[in-house]
Amino acid sequence: MASVDGKWALITGSSRGIGQQIAMGLAAGGCHVILHARRVEHLDQTMALLSAASVNIHRVAGDVGTAEGRSAIVQGVREGPNQVDILYNNAAIMSPWKELWDISEADWQQTFAVNLFGLVELCRALVPGMWSRNFGRVINVSSGIKDIPQLAPYSVSKAAVEKYTADLAAELRGSNVLVNALDPGWLKTDLGGPGADYEVETVLPGALVPALLDEGGESGTVFRAQDYRVGRARS
Repeated sequence: MASVDGKWALITGSSRGIGQQIAMGLAAGGCHVILHARRVEHLDQTMALLSAASVNIHRVAGDVGTAEGRSAIVQGVREGPNQVDILYNNAAIMSPWKELWDISEADWQQTFAVNLFGLVELCRALVPGMWSRNFGRVINVSSGIKDIPQLAPYSVSKAAVEKYTADLAAELRGSNVLVNALDPGWLKTDLGGPGADYEVETVLPGALVPALLDEGGESGTVFRAQDYRVGRARS
């Protein structure tokens, strides 16, 4: 697998949960990290956890669900390292629990603005630079959620993430910019809730696999973090 030593990774939603774990995992491999949250002070805990890492750390802030927030994120990147080699689109929201017939257009719009449109716009802004440098790894966090109609905006937005991932991978086929999705599993996070199947730490090492792919590696694939869980029984 490829080394991330000296690369720059932007991990959206890295103030806690999955994004925080990914930031720690990449930093442990020598990757410089660009942390993201809606407000920069929300990143203090992640900064503290990374304090012993021998990497550069940059912080950006902005709401991925708004055009203004996305612009602020991109501008923050340009004012810092001005380079993203690994884009980890992790930021997402859960739609409110409602009966399918009670889910409003506003619910759909808000969920898609964060979970899909923000991801697409960051790819549009940052992937061309990867292509010009002939290196890039894009990982879009998806979900294995199914058969829960009360959370349809969330599940449908994540299905759209997988379709967009496949289309972006097809566009970049033949380049050294690899685009994949990650299903982290149902984790005990603020989004997943305390009744989830797995502790958040189990997202590693699987979440790092699509970031460590060698040139010519898989693209347009959905990786499942729990397939790589430490202690998982192998068939």
